[in-house]
Amino acid sequence: MSSPAEFYKSLPPISKAYGTACLLFTIAYQLGFYHPADIALLYELVLYRFQVWRLITNFFFLGKFSINFGIRLLMIARYGVQLESGPFQRRTADFLWMMIFGALTLLALSVIPFFRSPFLGVSLVFMLLYVWSREFPTANINIYGLVTLKAFYLPWAMLGLDVIFGSPIMPDLTGIIAGHLYYFLTVLHPLATGKNFLKTPIWVHKLVMRWRIGAPTGTPAQPDNPGAAFRGRSYRVGGATGYPAQPDRGSGVATTNPVQPHNGPGVAFRGRSYRLGG
Repeated sequence: MSSPAEFYKSLPPISKAYGTACLLFTIAYQLGFYHPADIALLYELVLYRFQVWRLITNFFFLGKFSINFGIRLLMIARYGVQLESGPFQRRTADFLWMMIFGALTLLALSVIPFFRSPFLGVSLVFMLLYVWSREFPTANINIYGLVTLKAFYLPWAMLGLDVIFGSPIMPDLTGIIAGHLYYFLTVLHPLATGKNFLKTPIWVHKLVMRWRIGAPTGTPAQPDNPGAAFRGRSYRVGGATGYPAQPDRGSGVATTNPVQPHNGPGVAFRGRSYRLGG
């Protein structure tokens, strides 16, 4: 078994950086270095006192040390890592853009009083969970050793558990909305129309290349076959995904079992097919 240092070093860069930042922010809070109000998303202070750092810092606070904090951090370590090292492998710029788009979407939603929240870190984690559930929809998930269900339904199951345990429902719900918007714009809409309006910007690719983050690619990936319109992977009901689920890293949240292929006739197309332009 690898040491904790080796395990940490092996994590993909974006998930590792985000999870580390969330942990450090909570440690700093527990040590009394700042008050949560100093980093909370308060638009009045952003607009009238130009405290623009609040637009970023609020995403790194997952709450004080508690069971809920541990679960959120483990969700990053499990589902974020599986996304970045699976479907987004060698597509670091695309994964970073997904995180940026999710953050911008959550900031826009929080302008609406109904969705307003001073901290959007939990919502961003739920966005990762939602996208993961669409990438591995047929994986078997065991929650706390009590219930087994398909990964496709995991975000809603986790939302229900949060409600039962007394956590606010709105952060989870806004994360699901942001995740579905990303999935719709990058998968469902391109699949239906052949047009992708949410390609990863060139500046994100340049940023990844300049800072040497992840895969050393400076331009959006091109189709493997010159004449192909789509690229990526597909799902079939009862079938295996193109990227097998990763081994359980002991998150304590849910256990993923690899999905067995189904060779029977008449399988129906389901889920993620291909991304356009990347």
